[in-house]
Amino acid sequence: MLPDDDLSRSLTVADPDDPGTTYVSLVGNTYAMLVTGEQTNGRYCLIDMRVPDGGGPPPHRHDFEEMFTILEGEIEFTFRGEKHTVRAGSTINVPANAPHHFRNVSGAPARMLCMCTPAGQDEYFLRIGDVVEGKDAPPPRLSDEELAERRRRAAELASAYRSEFL
Repeated sequence: MLPDDDLSRSLTVADPDDPGTTYVSLVGNTYAMLVTGEQTNGRYCLIDMRVPDGGGPPPHRHDFEEMFTILEGEIEFTFRGEKHTVRAGSTINVPANAPHHFRNVSGAPARMLCMCTPAGQDEYFLRIGDVVEGKDAPPPRLSDEELAERRRRAAELASAYRSEFL
């Protein structure tokens, strides 16, 4: 038997051009928080990732599922040490706990949707990145000390968000 409808939850419409969308600059990428864990009772989050040519995170792993749908460009995913080139229109799923990272190899900006289940990655990004004005806003110019602080904070908070850098 299904539980009753939870009337405290509302319909969510995710529009990256909505003025209320929060954008975060992180490692040179710009991430739009389209659907947050707060909106889904922690079930998942959806992030619109804009990745400049050559951009991407360092090798890492986490204990939650991560699915990427490539919307524009070409992304090279390294999964358990093996490289896979994924082009616009394709979707991949990275299983929980698997070491991975990605790099934009398209020679132009790339864009993809990232769904994490359960949610939490959205909160982590907000805590370690810098909020910017919009999808086309340049990343902030950070001093060496500020960059070191961002790295320290990312490493310090990683375990609280069930992640580890490799």
